[in-house]
Amino acid sequence: MDQIHLMKVFVAVGEEESFAAASRRIDLSPAAVTRAIGALEEHLGVKLLARTTRNVRLTDAGRRYLDDTRAILASIDEADEAAAGVNAAPKGNLSVTASVLFGKRFIMPCIVRFLQEYPEVDIAAYFLDRVVNLVDEGIDVAVRIGHLPDSGLKALRVGQVRRVLCASPDYLRRHGEPAHPVDLLNHVIVAASGISPRVDWKFGAADDPTMVRVKPRLTVTSNDGAIAAATEGLGVVRLLSYQVADELAAGRLKVILGDYEEAPWPVHVVHRESKFGSAKVRRFIDMLAESLRGHPAFA
Repeated sequence: MDQIHLMKVFVAVGEEESFAAASRRIDLSPAAVTRAIGALEEHLGVKLLARTTRNVRLTDAGRRYLDDTRAILASIDEADEAAAGVNAAPKGNLSVTASVLFGKRFIMPCIVRFLQEYPEVDIAAYFLDRVVNLVDEGIDVAVRIGHLPDSGLKALRVGQVRRVLCASPDYLRRHGEPAHPVDLLNHVIVAASGISPRVDWKFGAADDPTMVRVKPRLTVTSNDGAIAAATEGLGVVRLLSYQVADELAAGRLKVILGDYEEAPWPVHVVHRESKFGSAKVRRFIDMLAESLRGHPAFA
């Protein structure tokens, strides 16, 4: 019995939650996938998957085994790369995560360039407006905005961003420009739930903040949607500087109350620490860090 082969089949089924999808992913017949899972469960003496006529789901034991198996297979790949030498061309699978707008504007160009330079690498990009757990979800590299909690992850600082208030020039002509955060109580507020889930906005230094409770006229779950509303002149929006960099540069939006901004937020590239260095992870992080550090949006 090839234990590594069975593990790879199990990871495919567990991640796809489908025997048919796993079969297509790893280019095995459905019958071979079924036999492999059966052999693995018999070897372990435990059910890893609960099967119905409609779907496949992991049992509690299966979820734990999936996490452990991912880590084992990643270590094998990294050991192979280390043995091949640091000059070996990157190859294999790489997973990357960032928030939606950040990923689209700043990570995707780097991913495209990396794939063009290293044809033996495949990348899965997860652009989500939530914090992805790198260990639990098997992600190799992530971009984090804000101060990092203590963890076993390695982090490389690549810049900083600010949380800014902005509005369109047309809106400011019609309603005037606020001179103090309290003046926002007399303005139309657009709240982007991805950045401002509450209506309590804090301004100024951490040791002497000004708190303002605003009542949004529009609350939108998409940062893109909030930017569009503000650009159309609906009201004042609060977002991270990189998210509105294009609109500010083009003059479609203008920063207001800049003197009352909070301290900048750091931007880090983080990755899982491992015993062996992975060539594909190292080189992707190097390329990404160079790209972000050279971008004016993160200065």
